[in-house]
Amino acid sequence: MSMKISEIRALSPEERKKKLEELRTELIRLRLQAATGTLDNPGKIRAIRKTIARILTVMREEELERRKGKK
Repeated sequence: MSMKISEIRALSPEERKKKLEELRTELIRLRLQAATGTLDNPGKIRAIRKTIARILTVMREEELERRKGKK
């Protein structure tokens, strides 16, 4: 479920928001599996967390660019 930064930048802002929500839902599901001991691949949690961080970083960069352009 890991996405490269270039793939994230290629998404529209709406697609990014949708993907972020999907990943957060998946992360909750995986954490529940980890708590119950039914998680198959513990590394998947880390990969999803990193992808979420990448999406948030790109969103923040775009926000800062918009603010810079308004000044």
